[in-house]
Amino acid sequence: MSTPYYVPEESIPLPPPDADVISTACDYCVVACGYKVYRWPVRGGKVGGPAADQNAFGEDFPVEPLGAWVAPTQHNIVLHNGEPHHVVIIPDKDTKHVNPRGNSSIRGGAIAQKVYNPQTPTRDRLKSPMVRMFGVLMPVTWDFALDIAAEVGKHVLEKHGTNAYGVKTFSYGYMENTYAITKYALRNISTANFTFHDTPSDVTSTPGFRDAGFDNFGPSYEDWRDADTLLMCGTDPYESKTILFTDWIMPGIQNGQKTIFLLPRRTAGVAYAEKNGGMLIDIQPGTDLPVVLAIARVIVEKGWEDAEWIQNWVNSKWESSSGFGQGTRNTPWQWRTTWGKFQTDGFEDWKKWLLEQDYAVPEKAAEIAQIDVEKIYTAAEWMAKPKADGTRPKTSIMIEKGFYWSNNTGNTNAISSLGIICGCGGRPGQVIGRAGGHQRGGLRGGSYPRNKSPEKLPGRRRRAMDTDRYLMSGHTRLAHVIGTTWVQAMLGSQSLQSKFDELTTRNPHQVQSYDKAEIIETLKKRADSGGMVVWDQDIYLVDPIGARYADIVFPASGWGEETFTRANGERRIRLYPKFYDAPGEAKPDWWIIAQLSKKMGFEGFDWKDSNEVLEEGSRRSRGSRKDFHPVKVAAHREGKTLHEKLGEFGTNGIQGPVLMLADGSLEETKRLHDVNRVLPENGPAGPTVFNKKLTHFNTQTGKCNLQKAPWSLFSSYWEWLKPREGEIWMTSGRINERWQSGYDDRRRPYIVQRWPENWIELHPEDAEMYGVESGDYVMLYSDRIPVQKDTIIGIEGDDFDFASLLENGHIELTEAAITAVAMVTPAVKKGVGYMDFLHTSQPANALAGRVVDWISGNYNYKMGIGQVRRMGESPYKKQLRSMSFARRDIA
Repeated sequence: MSTPYYVPEESIPLPPPDADVISTACDYCVVACGYKVYRWPVRGGKVGGPAADQNAFGEDFPVEPLGAWVAPTQHNIVLHNGEPHHVVIIPDKDTKHVNPRGNSSIRGGAIAQKVYNPQTPTRDRLKSPMVRMFGVLMPVTWDFALDIAAEVGKHVLEKHGTNAYGVKTFSYGYMENTYAITKYALRNISTANFTFHDTPSDVTSTPGFRDAGFDNFGPSYEDWRDADTLLMCGTDPYESKTILFTDWIMPGIQNGQKTIFLLPRRTAGVAYAEKNGGMLIDIQPGTDLPVVLAIARVIVEKGWEDAEWIQNWVNSKWESSSGFGQGTRNTPWQWRTTWGKFQTDGFEDWKKWLLEQDYAVPEKAAEIAQIDVEKIYTAAEWMAKPKADGTRPKTSIMIEKGFYWSNNTGNTNAISSLGIICGCGGRPGQVIGRAGGHQRGGLRGGSYPRNKSPEKLPGRRRRAMDTDRYLMSGHTRLAHVIGTTWVQAMLGSQSLQSKFDELTTRNPHQVQSYDKAEIIETLKKRADSGGMVVWDQDIYLVDPIGARYADIVFPASGWGEETFTRANGERRIRLYPKFYDAPGEAKPDWWIIAQLSKKMGFEGFDWKDSNEVLEEGSRRSRGSRKDFHPVKVAAHREGKTLHEKLGEFGTNGIQGPVLMLADGSLEETKRLHDVNRVLPENGPAGPTVFNKKLTHFNTQTGKCNLQKAPWSLFSSYWEWLKPREGEIWMTSGRINERWQSGYDDRRRPYIVQRWPENWIELHPEDAEMYGVESGDYVMLYSDRIPVQKDTIIGIEGDDFDFASLLENGHIELTEAAITAVAMVTPAVKKGVGYMDFLHTSQPANALAGRVVDWISGNYNYKMGIGQVRRMGESPYKKQLRSMSFARRDIA
């Protein structure tokens, strides 16, 4: 329940002409809009005035609409060098890229509220290391906490082996941090019990893209704008990547772009597209594959495929197998692309296979997905039918989590094939890629030791460890959790939480001493007894992973509190400079990892600052989509640090992969797979790497693999899971006003008042069946949440099929329930409930089964089921100050 009396400030100070001006970028979604920070001392009471020569903007106030106006949420007070300073943080209206008009989302527009200020709800930031003694987390010194962590960590490694030491971390929290974390976890601990925040296994999120040869983030933002037809699957960018929609896709729609959404609900972006001639294909969850293949079937039956593109850029069977020799092909992309389940002998072979699949017949696909079959024919026509003058439409395809987090391998294989036959390559307005969620801050400091994973599929094929299942089996003795909620973010979250309880708080070995040696011995005994110790590293104390389970808490610093680097969804690398002091003893993640690693006896962690971390890691970026190594070389030639050089690019950044030309100048990359790009004839110069993704595709030959997408690999799970009497689909996703788990937003009074609790959109007919109205409290529950409980060695081809797992006793059915506030709207498809995906106290993931896609190892996050029971009226139903039940699908 929120306290509904948020009253906004009516005035804030303007920055004076001599205020410090610092270029940075937003911390939230993948778009990463450019921002300017204006900073000046509180001491002396100096502020800017309304005349142009009296303020840092050089504007006369009041300004014209959309001028340099500052909202109350864009001002705060921070400590800088120990002294209070004003900060005003607004979009950069002078930037040439990303948000070139100085636009912002509701999230980024309020980012000044993110910074630590003890007079605001951010006062509960973690400020000192803590160790749990006598059941209570108590502040301690860094050495006290790190000594305990290091000694217990070394014991676990020596007595229980590397895989007993688990590391669960963010993948996006700036390259300096992720390099240090992965160097520690993968190169020094060398554990296979490692993964990122959004998956149980360290695997690719889009296996079909990887196998076809597509990079997830090959397109530039202007490509989405310049397409004649844009198919968006599993996302409405307006809700989750607002500026990508408003500043890039909307202009395309206004210029006649035909926009297609593949979603189970109508949103504001969908409504805008429909108003301008676009279309929503309103599938039910998990049925994307038949619909995508049905669109492809219509295209090939009509002869609308891009024959020239296919002739030049599609592999034959011999080509897709070339270069592998006679080895075991243990790398996942190798065995997937050469396995008969997926591999084809080029277009004609793939076409023959497609036409044999009954689920790809438009009428059958429409029946499975419960959609109007005419939408399939219309989509095929818009995407591929040649124009009257014989030219082809420029078609692009965008996917995101609502699409690839259900039937992960099948959906991404199917959409890749549809993209290939439509000619979606690396050409202006003709691309295929992800829209993105979080920003791209990953930089690997080590390689994943797949040979240590116990996961083995039929045919000698090895897959990365399922860390959740490994923990559920009692094998994880130490869990180092960095910047993630873990429990609520994974599926079957309530049964996972129960196991955490068993391994930590219910284990008899609890610290009942203040003596360091006794604490270390107690935690060693817990690990030895089959229990688990937990280190949690975060900016806030998160329940339950930190507040309930952590034995040690490390306070981390974040955005604005250290100088970092990161890339956005079009590979644009920017510097995020430090502009204020971190609270208390909070330290950047790279520093925490470095101190812990040194105490554990690992070498190579003697960094003095974050620039040194990035400079060491730059070589490991070579050949990647974010290759910035040439920038470091250029910086050193100019007598600068890498951070200093990146800072020169301001909010525009530099678009990777970066090339250094023969004359020493730097060249950016607008899009990957750019088949029209001409590289220097004399080859790569100096530090430059010519990755084949620059001008070709990421396969052995540089052409695309056209892969099969068999529904049978997924259909037994979908058929078993689909709602029975009294049930509906329970799916989830982002909402515009909240970011991720709401770690910042729940500390913003306006957002808390707007979205105080989780909610569920229900179709009016479903709401009537359950006797529910908007504003009612409802219980969402299920007694058939499937959980895969065993790690098995796959021998037969169907050992991992859901029906086989169920028959052989490897699936346990569990119960789960959460509460929510009902929002009755025809915007959501009948038979589907839609929730915010990560309200930590009411986690939607509790209602989705913990069963992975057995090819990739990813979860089907978007496929929960359950029933709805009315509990009574919520406080929000009639007081009208918190929550709004108005429709969101308006344009």
